[in-house]
Amino acid sequence: MKASQPLPSRPLQIALVDCNNFYVSCERVFRPDLKTTPLVVLSNNDGCAVSRSNEAKALGIRMGQPWFECNALAQEHGILALSSNYALYADLSNRVMSILSTYSPRCEVYSIDECFVDLTGTPKLKAVSYEMRERVMAWTGIPVCVGIGPTKTLAKLANHIAKKHPRSQGVFNYNDLSEEQQDKLLGQIDVAEVWGIGRRISARLAEHGIVTVQDLRTAHTPTLRAEFGVVVEKTQRELQGVACIDLQDMVPNKKQIVCSRSFGQTVTELAVLKDAMSTFVANACVKLRAQGSQAALIHVFLHTNRFRKDLPQYNPSLTVPLPQPTSDSLVVSRWADWLVARLFKPDYAYKKAGIMLGDITPAGQYQADWLEPAPATDTRLMTALDRLNARYGRGTVKVSTQGGHTGWQMRQERKSPNYTTQWEAVVGVG
Repeated sequence: MKASQPLPSRPLQIALVDCNNFYVSCERVFRPDLKTTPLVVLSNNDGCAVSRSNEAKALGIRMGQPWFECNALAQEHGILALSSNYALYADLSNRVMSILSTYSPRCEVYSIDECFVDLTGTPKLKAVSYEMRERVMAWTGIPVCVGIGPTKTLAKLANHIAKKHPRSQGVFNYNDLSEEQQDKLLGQIDVAEVWGIGRRISARLAEHGIVTVQDLRTAHTPTLRAEFGVVVEKTQRELQGVACIDLQDMVPNKKQIVCSRSFGQTVTELAVLKDAMSTFVANACVKLRAQGSQAALIHVFLHTNRFRKDLPQYNPSLTVPLPQPTSDSLVVSRWADWLVARLFKPDYAYKKAGIMLGDITPAGQYQADWLEPAPATDTRLMTALDRLNARYGRGTVKVSTQGGHTGWQMRQERKSPNYTTQWEAVVGVG
């Protein structure tokens, strides 16, 4: 008898579903009159373009371009700029991700507008991919594209092709290509389009004659690793169809939590800085409790405006260990308040501040110290605070030191209403 031959392994079918011009698309859901208007969404304090409609891109608005540079172009072509509405974007993102999770038990939310979905073994994959795209559009109003490949890197690349080539109609499956077609396609794509490569690495790769994706895919692996490290080698293997980056079904707990913000205007008063820091502490501790963790280290920093060379510069920071690990907003706020007072100098105009919580461990785990009392274990107050804010909206219940000043708040002069998270913003209500 002849030994049975092993069946050839079938490639994985990893889909990357990416929302098109996500922030702009969210704004257009409730403003259909802006469907063909050149539209830009701005970053914090209305500084730079972070999302652009196709019409705005065609007029030459660059990603990250400062908005003041676009004023003349905006007036000439009627380009509309809006402030970022993070509450709206987060809510619509959650709705999109909820829909995608019905197509596979294995999904990884990669960012606010991207999700990897494992469709391996799905029958009628092409039809399902178009159905997924149509359902997201019908139920949320957000257009998406679907790229499918045997690895996450190739799925990202396939999604890029789905967006750029109208013939794909928003869906492209790299696995459907023959080896010859793959070689030809990858030979036409700049290596900078590969996930994790970017401009800096692509410039270095070009010095070694690696200009296209196909060049990277077929490059000499030992040389590649020696020159660029194991990360680029993994990227090459992913381009060769070898899965090196696993799908994360569950997001791992954060080892550090940072909350910071650039102020809408410079701050010169200690009371205003303390108010801002109280808000940062509240947001950081909510994230800490949400993942069932506690922090034993607090780091506070202040920054002046580095772009104002005419003003004196001062960028202090201070880190201290907490006596006992905690996730209590009141405890952390007292420490942050003390640290800000230590760092503050009245002769400077501050443009940014923030807090970092570190040495994060699961809640309830701590090293006993005979010089310090055992940490408080009563979490009822923080639990009640989180439940009220979850039910009635973030910031409904605040720490007493929070919200007394508005001078540090982010500038959002062009912000749209929170259509999905505030009753008074719903059209026809109020």
